[in-house]
Amino acid sequence: MQTVLLRLLPRALRSSVTPVRLMLAAQFFRFGVVGVIGFVIDTATVYGCRSALGLYGAGMAGYVTAASGNWLLNRIWTFRGRGSGPAHRQWALFMVANLAGFVLNRGTYALLVTYMAAAAEQPVIAIAAGAVAGMFVNFALSRQVVFR
Repeated sequence: MQTVLLRLLPRALRSSVTPVRLMLAAQFFRFGVVGVIGFVIDTATVYGCRSALGLYGAGMAGYVTAASGNWLLNRIWTFRGRGSGPAHRQWALFMVANLAGFVLNRGTYALLVTYMAAAAEQPVIAIAAGAVAGMFVNFALSRQVVFR
């Protein structure tokens, strides 16, 4: 993975990339791939639950489902071998540590479905915007708190 990322850089920049930065970039790339999978889980959950729970309830269910899936995939792929303790404690720490990202993610979602008719009709718009809004905070907290 790191070799591929290094080859994608312009030749002039390759010599300035340290192994630590390269490892961080590879980790962030894997985190992003996991995030895309979480986005699909979130979207499927919201669309599946919105008639029964409404947009806000479905949004909460989607977030918990996607965040749980993201924790598992990050545990076994993105941050493999980092972090310790029982899985249930790590999951709970992941959920608590990512509360700032949750506020950004679901805050964006709630604002868009409330004030933007297109987002209320097609919640995928709000889900995507929320995912991007919380991504960098969630990566930093996952790396520094959960999987250290």
